[in-house]
Amino acid sequence: MPLDPDIFLSHPPIETRQRITPNKVILYALGVGATELPFVYEDGLKALPGMAVIMAYPGFIWRDPKLGVDWKKILHGETSVTCHAPLPTSGELIGSSTFGPIFDKGAAKGAVVYQTREIHHEDGTHVATVRNATFLRGDGGYGGSSDGQPAPHAIPDRAPDIVHTLTTAENQALIYRLSGDMNPLHADPAVAQAAGFPRPILHGLCTFGIAGRSLLAALGDNAPERIKRIDARFSSPVFPGETIQTEIWREGDGTAAFRAKVVERDLVVLNNGYTEFQ
Repeated sequence: MPLDPDIFLSHPPIETRQRITPNKVILYALGVGATELPFVYEDGLKALPGMAVIMAYPGFIWRDPKLGVDWKKILHGETSVTCHAPLPTSGELIGSSTFGPIFDKGAAKGAVVYQTREIHHEDGTHVATVRNATFLRGDGGYGGSSDGQPAPHAIPDRAPDIVHTLTTAENQALIYRLSGDMNPLHADPAVAQAAGFPRPILHGLCTFGIAGRSLLAALGDNAPERIKRIDARFSSPVFPGETIQTEIWREGDGTAAFRAKVVERDLVVLNNGYTEFQ
């Protein structure tokens, strides 16, 4: 049924708190396949920029009946991470999540709801901004407009300047899920088959984190403080064990476009990527 946009736009900010520890930082890094010592060893530990996606995360809020949406028909469309400071490896984080804008694609296509999460450290530091677009396939046609939705970042029509390849492990999803997303779709073969997949798929945000590792290595010399922003759209799932190839196009001073492919199937899995770096 069509959603009521006022329920979202008038919703008070959702506050979440999370205690970050070195163990959690290391677990996230292992979940996206990192082996570099600064990301997996407590002495001199640094957090990967992609970890912002799980920091002070409010959980799968779409099942809240007060929102009145068909949560079974929801797809994660895109994610944007902006790092305002190096991500902390300890301390309490406070997240404040708000809804909007919302775009109506029509009754047959659904609606797109954007959510923004501002993350602060307990010491007052504004750590990161995480923005997600969620595609509500069963909730369009409420009489709203589709005008003004942010356009996807264009991928240049030329060969990439850099190609960076990383492998995933057969148990990659089983490790990544320990960082908070326990959806059985990523672990249970029966659940995956019921959803139309031959076997469990990798979390989209795990794919995002792996591509982020490629951007960090290729553009930031593995110094997390040099990566300031990562945006991407999710286009297809990855199966654990597949190889992810990130293609990067330098666009200007400190900006680049990117996309990620699965090598084995020659399939784009992240598209319209954009990053800012120093």
